[in-house]
Amino acid sequence: MRKQVLALLFLGAISLASAQTGVPWSYQGRTGPMMWGKLSPAYRACSKGQQQSPVDIRRAHLDKALKPIEFHYLGGPVTIENNGHSVEVQVNPGSYIVVDGMRYNLVQVHFHHPSEHTINGDLSDMEIHLVHRSAEGKLAVLAVLLSENADFPNATLATLWAHMPAQPGQSEKITDMVNPGGLIPRDRGYWTYTGSLTTPPCTEGVQWFVFEQSISISRSQYNTFANLYKMNSRPTQDLHGRQIEASE
Repeated sequence: MRKQVLALLFLGAISLASAQTGVPWSYQGRTGPMMWGKLSPAYRACSKGQQQSPVDIRRAHLDKALKPIEFHYLGGPVTIENNGHSVEVQVNPGSYIVVDGMRYNLVQVHFHHPSEHTINGDLSDMEIHLVHRSAEGKLAVLAVLLSENADFPNATLATLWAHMPAQPGQSEKITDMVNPGGLIPRDRGYWTYTGSLTTPPCTEGVQWFVFEQSISISRSQYNTFANLYKMNSRPTQDLHGRQIEASE
């Protein structure tokens, strides 16, 4: 329990980084992504880092040694919040993944429009980030690409979107059972690389797992988020020689 509490505090510190430095950031203009590294010394990695995210995924190297991600997700009540940069879902402790023998606890889920990662230069309609942290403090983020399809709403998003906070700073407790597994594609093949947080302070050392298969959302679900956040995505960053690996 103590480790889970520490994990929540750690991720809370990340989300509050800009408030702590007193330096606001955004996705546009003078406080947008091109300027993040100049806004504060705490954000230096945003412009000087060599392992930044997101990236364009192409020419990935097939690594047959990569193991499937083990999912141990639990349904339960969650809190959904509009934090001024995205819509964030805080989950109860208990859900986790296992990657190459290491356990990462799920801490929070948030959304970007359009996608942050690109595939051969192509953007997807949206992207989900499921943020995990190990007991040793290592971060692992699962990225799920979303494709708008008028006839295929996502059931988990339907539950979340019904409680969507319209204004920054607003939050709501959802007592319905929400299982984050409903945000994961059936085909769990993935690309992986070492990168960073995609928002200030752009901390590096994050292990990314980007699913090859997207999931569908309805046009209404897409519009609900797009009307709230017309653009909250960081542009792709230089790989600087990093290798992207693909699972079987």
